[in-house]
Amino acid sequence: MTFPFEEYERRLSELRGRMAARLLDAVVITDPENLMYLTDYQTTGYSFFQALVVPLEDEPFMITRHLEESNIHARTWVEKTRPYPDTGDAIQMLVEALREFGLSKKTVGYERNSYFFPAYHQDAIHTTFRDGRLIDCFGIVEEGRVCKSAAEIEIMRRAARATEAGMRAGFEACEAGVTENEIGAAISAAMFRAGGEPPAVMPYVVSGPRSMIGHATWEGRTVQPGEHVFMEVGGCFRRYHTAMMRTAVCGELTDAMYQAQERMKFALDEVHAQVQPGLTVSDVDNLVRNIITDNMVGASLITRSGYSIGIAFPPSWDEGYIVSLKQGDSRVLREGMTFHLLPWMWGVEGDKTVGISDTFRVTADGCESFFTLDRDFVVKPSKEKAAGKAPLRAEKAHGKDEGVAHAESD
Repeated sequence: MTFPFEEYERRLSELRGRMAARLLDAVVITDPENLMYLTDYQTTGYSFFQALVVPLEDEPFMITRHLEESNIHARTWVEKTRPYPDTGDAIQMLVEALREFGLSKKTVGYERNSYFFPAYHQDAIHTTFRDGRLIDCFGIVEEGRVCKSAAEIEIMRRAARATEAGMRAGFEACEAGVTENEIGAAISAAMFRAGGEPPAVMPYVVSGPRSMIGHATWEGRTVQPGEHVFMEVGGCFRRYHTAMMRTAVCGELTDAMYQAQERMKFALDEVHAQVQPGLTVSDVDNLVRNIITDNMVGASLITRSGYSIGIAFPPSWDEGYIVSLKQGDSRVLREGMTFHLLPWMWGVEGDKTVGISDTFRVTADGCESFFTLDRDFVVKPSKEKAAGKAPLRAEKAHGKDEGVAHAESD
């Protein structure tokens, strides 16, 4: 398993404490990230119904498709399983197992808002679980997931190494004449060579005006001279993720692009100077939003300014449904929370999106980045102007410092 058994014992004990506080005799957990958090169970076959049933006192058991039972035995500490065949009825198996283990007349919580407990399954369990009481307990596991343990932080550091390796390779691949696909391939190969595992989302790579399309990624376009390349990379290790945005410029750095870079760097610096336990989610969002909005290049921050990040399966690497950095949220930051911070800028000079982001953890008295990679835009002059010189950081390219900083190789 990813962690020592004691880590899972702690998570299960804390979950049962929350169950007792809510007068629940058992919970049915169906969210893939929550299943992994509690047991280390994972599979790409989560489109089929699967559930972990945690009684308040007795031993947990799992309901899965028969094929996926092998993942329980190979990956987890769970011993009791009740698999169903491809021709079987998953909810009937769940209800029968609840009856078998003495829970048919109990108060049972279930994740009503789970993507993987669809409405027709919920209709079926309400129809067949007649003697007991069903209560929505969505979020009861996430309350434990939101603050990462020291062991989880170390796993995220492994993911961060893959993230940085991928971004460095992306910098190296960026130049006029290459396709976005080639850049994406370089990023992906470097992440995996660095020990990264398949992420919940493959890297985002867009160039020039395509950077204005939300969540677009490579589609074969060739980078043109003078254009920028916007990249967002999420490295993964044991399903834990860290993510970062960076920007490369294949030509001259304009004043507007330089100003955008400095605004985003300032926002990141202010977050690292001010964020600590006790601030609210809204405090952080306002800090970032006020800085990014105060620009002279026509850009805006049209999204939340960040989100919780950790365990993730496709289709997304974020935990934003647990906590997002957005206005009006009064939840308080606590030690161990981890966020992908997004001081990105949409619409620089009307047709460019750029980004410099960070993944950080909230510490006892501040916050700490998972990354060491330089934040400046990487400026790569045309081949004629470069004349064999290495890529420049944006400060040097703009004449702001005397030291030449190179895009690091793996």
